[in-house]
Amino acid sequence: MADKILAGEKKVKRHGFSVRVVHWTVAVSTFLLIFSGIGQLPVYRRYMLDRLPGLAWTSDFSVTLAIHYWAAVLLILAVTYHLVYHGLRRDRGILPRRGDVRQSVRIIMAMLGQGEEPENDKYLAEQRLAYAFIGFSLLLLIVTGLVKVLKNLPGVDLGADIIFWVTALHNAAMVLLMLGIAAHLAAFLFKENRYLLPGMFTGKVDLDYVRRRHQLWYRRLAQKGR
Repeated sequence: MADKILAGEKKVKRHGFSVRVVHWTVAVSTFLLIFSGIGQLPVYRRYMLDRLPGLAWTSDFSVTLAIHYWAAVLLILAVTYHLVYHGLRRDRGILPRRGDVRQSVRIIMAMLGQGEEPENDKYLAEQRLAYAFIGFSLLLLIVTGLVKVLKNLPGVDLGADIIFWVTALHNAAMVLLMLGIAAHLAAFLFKENRYLLPGMFTGKVDLDYVRRRHQLWYRRLAQKGR
């Protein structure tokens, strides 16, 4: 396991190298998918984004389509690796648990100065819910995207109704994903959540923060250290 207390540095190792690589690969590929997907509507020509210096390519369908496909390949590889890697290791700490909605409300209210937070594990209840929401959106995006690619192959005829619903679900998944990302980033408006940011860059977070806020996780790490 990557998790351990680094007493000399007063840090806790929260994420290993592969977790960080997958996180940023998904983040970059998702951004490229959304940007290139919107570019195929075409929105950028209508609102003259392609007239800005260096952005003429944004209204070129062949360019945005190529970016969309390559970003999709990158995303599928990252998601597949994530599911296989953590599935084999049986890492279930990020999966939602019973009572997460109630605990998320308590955490948010506590950050607003109302009441106290519950004892937290490695992942906050709201993080587990966000993982499930964004994960579902990504899987829906991937499955419907693969079907949309399939319909373009020679000899494949899926029918107008199927294509309509697949396209509608694909677009809905994009909207859900954008909402999930917005909520995920908005969480860092709260100062207490910003202590988690270094973990996605260096893999480490402050020891005092973990001791204070992630009591369940800290006690487990301390026990393992002994």
